[in-house]
Amino acid sequence: MSTDTVAVYWDFENLHASLYDAKNGSGSYGKKQVRGKQQDILVDVQTLYDFAATYGNVAINKAYCNWQWYAKYRHSLLKSAIELVQIFPPGASAKNGADIKLSLDAMEDILRFPHISSIIIIGGDSDFIPLAQKIKAAGKELIGVGCRTSTNQHWANSCSDFKYYESFASEDPQVEVEETESETVTIKDAPELIKKAIKQISKRNGDEWVVKAAIRPVVKRLDPTFDESNYSCNTFTDLLNKYADNFNIKKGDHDHLVSLKK
Repeated sequence: MSTDTVAVYWDFENLHASLYDAKNGSGSYGKKQVRGKQQDILVDVQTLYDFAATYGNVAINKAYCNWQWYAKYRHSLLKSAIELVQIFPPGASAKNGADIKLSLDAMEDILRFPHISSIIIIGGDSDFIPLAQKIKAAGKELIGVGCRTSTNQHWANSCSDFKYYESFASEDPQVEVEETESETVTIKDAPELIKKAIKQISKRNGDEWVVKAAIRPVVKRLDPTFDESNYSCNTFTDLLNKYADNFNIKKGDHDHLVSLKK
């Protein structure tokens, strides 16, 4: 399994506000009657976490927000084991300061935990540009995630890699939350779990063919309870062969390559 270690920092209200404005018109979220009430689910938390897991083991996972208005996200946040950092804005119309706290925490964590290999910042604010410069100067890979309509282009260009949220997130995360709210641990459907991992790796690498050895570590991060024996198989290769109707498999230079059957 990969020893790469990832730290993820979410400017959560920034992302939610961007999605709200994209849905309802620019500036809609900033209205007092909108911002100061319980928010509906717009952010696909699980898919973002799954994306982060393709870069390595998620060791730090912090989200910054004024959480009193985001209770509907409870299940998604708990499922992804996100540490919630409460940010109280100093005034009704004031900036909540999440980007400042996020930047300070990220730099402190880099100094305290030098084994961290990749930093993922979820948010499109240009205020993260100085942070990007510090992270790359420290020799870390920086991956940014933000919405197409609101991400500052200079911030995106300052990252080692940048992904637009819309390119991989669900269009209706509310439905997914409602479908998965059971807290009972069950053995998940193996083909669907493997498909999910392949899709995430494929989106990251831009190639439908994925190296077989890269799949299992991601599957294990998506579902720590995963074990081939749950499906009466001894190895991951046996599992792929058992569900061969779902996958294309071919020889690569050093390992087999796997893609999804159309």
